[in-house]
Amino acid sequence: MRRTPWKTVLALALPLLLAAVALAPPATAAQSLRLQYRTSSTAAVTAQAEPWFKLVNDGAAPVPLAQVKIRYYFRGETAYRFACSWAVVGCSTVTGRFVPLADPVPAADRYLEVGFTSGTLAPGADTGDLQLRFHRTDWQNFTQSDDHSFGASRTVYGDWDRVTVHLDGRLVWGTPAGGGAEPTPTVTPTVTPTGEPGGRGVLFDDFSYTGPSDPRLAQRGWTVRSSAGGPGVPGATWSPSSVTFPSADGGQVLQLDSSTDGTGAGTVHTELSTAVRKFHEGTYAARVRFSDAPVSGPDGEHVVQTFFTITPLRQNMDPDYGELDFEYLPNGGWGEPGNILYATSWETYQADPWQAVNVHTEERASFAGWHDLVVQVSGGRIRYYVDGRLFADHGGEHYPETPMWIMFNQWFIDLQGSSARRTYRQQVDWVYHSRNEVVPPADVLSRVGALRAASTAFTDTVPNP
Repeated sequence: MRRTPWKTVLALALPLLLAAVALAPPATAAQSLRLQYRTSSTAAVTAQAEPWFKLVNDGAAPVPLAQVKIRYYFRGETAYRFACSWAVVGCSTVTGRFVPLADPVPAADRYLEVGFTSGTLAPGADTGDLQLRFHRTDWQNFTQSDDHSFGASRTVYGDWDRVTVHLDGRLVWGTPAGGGAEPTPTVTPTVTPTGEPGGRGVLFDDFSYTGPSDPRLAQRGWTVRSSAGGPGVPGATWSPSSVTFPSADGGQVLQLDSSTDGTGAGTVHTELSTAVRKFHEGTYAARVRFSDAPVSGPDGEHVVQTFFTITPLRQNMDPDYGELDFEYLPNGGWGEPGNILYATSWETYQADPWQAVNVHTEERASFAGWHDLVVQVSGGRIRYYVDGRLFADHGGEHYPETPMWIMFNQWFIDLQGSSARRTYRQQVDWVYHSRNEVVPPADVLSRVGALRAASTAFTDTVPNP
């Protein structure tokens, strides 16, 4: 990627091309694969390479995609991360890993190998778009113009033999960097570890506190926010006094009351967070009550009601940042006209100029009322559930790499101008986390029920880092 001055673009002579063809046994008449390529990132220097592929089956027999590998050759000098932005076959079936070349050449010292976990490519069919990308883990720019597989002019799909296709270990399309057929390596894929098997600690709290100054909050690892800053309306305050624990529906709840009079100084946001950043893989769950209308004052504000986990952003495009969000916008916002629920998984971002690396799933409907929200983080996948229904399935580079806080907050995106004070309310019945264990949503409810039946108001056996 960023290169030393001696590098030149690799030029292959005709005899070498013929030798490469001889090294690559042709596909059978029944199975004949062809690759088409385009790129959506054509600059010589870029923050991320964006190779897009279509795999075409010109043969007479179906091809099991699990037997297919696609290799994109480039030169780099650091670690990289792969992501699938969108794929007709589904990004959940697409894998990517980076493999060093045994014999580097000026135009490549490694390749991105793309594979599939399932699926079949029928005769005469193609996979449709595989919109892929990769970037340095530190998000620094790199040079791609002299990479073996890069084609700056390829902005529409067309056959491209500088990316290779391998079927069941045989080279069936394209010319590898250097012209030879490199052996299939035995390399550990670059996927995030799944963590320790089984549960290794549980957090449960049903929020039986007297108020925001109850000393048990701090003793049990909670922080009621009072510090200024984002997100939300500039100049707003984060008020501990607006975080309360009233009785509701037969038990106590965490209650966040956020309000505004249309000015920054008159705007109050609310937040409760764990004090220690010790939560990573496992299952997160909470019973949350969203609301569509304010409890007082006129409606119409762009308010955000949340349950999420987060790692702090230490610098722009921090590769160790992570965030897993449930965000409900009862009145829209961020360009949405009406109520919408987001599940968003973040790799990183920078605020100015705005650049975000995230993936989100959304549903445009009212979610007013109580909902059981579950997030499972394991094996490189992030699965979000609402009331037992799978709502979103994310992974790849958006999978969290570092421990996180658990948070609930309610805040305003912007202000609509009315001077009459209006107050919006979010409530939380309980929160639950099981470390390094995937707990089905129904089992979460059973476990919470058992804890309450045993009069357990709070437990935390999750070890500190």
